[in-house]
Amino acid sequence: MKKLFKTIVIASLTIIIGFASTEAFAGNKDRAGQAGANELLINPWAVSSGWGNAGMASVKGVDALWSNVAGISFTNTMDLNFSYTNWLSGSETSVVSFGFLVRVSESIVAGLSVMSMNFGEIEKTTTENPDGGIGTFKPSLMNINIAVAKSFSNSIHGGFVLKIISESIADISGTGVALDAGIQYVTGITDNIHFGIALKNIGPTMKYSGDGLTIKTILDQMESSITVVQRADEFELPTQLNIAAAYDFNFSDASRLTLAFNFNSNAFSKDQFTFGAEGSFRDVLMLRGGYTFEKGIFKDIEDDECSNVNKGLSLGATVQAPLSKKGVKVCVDYSYRNTKHWNGTHSIGARILF
Repeated sequence: MKKLFKTIVIASLTIIIGFASTEAFAGNKDRAGQAGANELLINPWAVSSGWGNAGMASVKGVDALWSNVAGISFTNTMDLNFSYTNWLSGSETSVVSFGFLVRVSESIVAGLSVMSMNFGEIEKTTTENPDGGIGTFKPSLMNINIAVAKSFSNSIHGGFVLKIISESIADISGTGVALDAGIQYVTGITDNIHFGIALKNIGPTMKYSGDGLTIKTILDQMESSITVVQRADEFELPTQLNIAAAYDFNFSDASRLTLAFNFNSNAFSKDQFTFGAEGSFRDVLMLRGGYTFEKGIFKDIEDDECSNVNKGLSLGATVQAPLSKKGVKVCVDYSYRNTKHWNGTHSIGARILF
């Protein structure tokens, strides 16, 4: 089993290196907007989003299921996480997520998470009823993530996430699958130096289908109507590659300051550079912040060079307290992401660590 898992990780690293030298760095502004399933790029977890995903090299817990799956391998026994996100506050869009991790052996951790994006009820309209009045429907976007990670040594950790993607409206739906692979390397006298690589959203193209793509019409010289099916085009997934590093300054009173950096290469949008810092005070209060840079980030949203509604600033905080002498902790997390036109994106989460 160990040899098989090691072979898979080596093969994945080969794919990551090959991808990094070709498609991952081939993204340009001309491809922006051509990918689908962009909800895969939304981080629903309050801890990692609080410093702009800068902590890809050192992320741990359920947050790692989205950021860098290798980080789930640091789970002690079990990790439960629930998060609610008010996405682009004022747009009436919310994201609800739940995830858990469990250690299945001395070196292997498995995990599962579900993310659901909700837009509320939307009025149905047709060519005959452009003003509605014929009912409502609810769009649905859901991702189910199944993960496994392994610690090969005290320094090397790797893992995979299988993503099941489901998108639907009243009469059209699409499903797909994607794969994430991640590696974390820890070194230093006090394990305070971190490096990470994560390749995200690799998978086949998706395609929509359903009754919404059919129309009834009457052809020339025909008395009865026929049903015509329109062909939906296939679309690719928003693949990206992350290369990250972090350094911990550990202090004697169980406090810590972490400086982190992440380079995000997007195949269908602009590359991003994120710098972040996280301070931990006596392992009770954590404060974090980050800033994401990309070309045009300082421009007005109506400028042609600006293609991101986020302004770049992220802030977050965590309060955690022990529940028992056996190491069980309960944590409350919050993050804020600054945006243009809306009132920011707010996430609040609750975790229990065993």
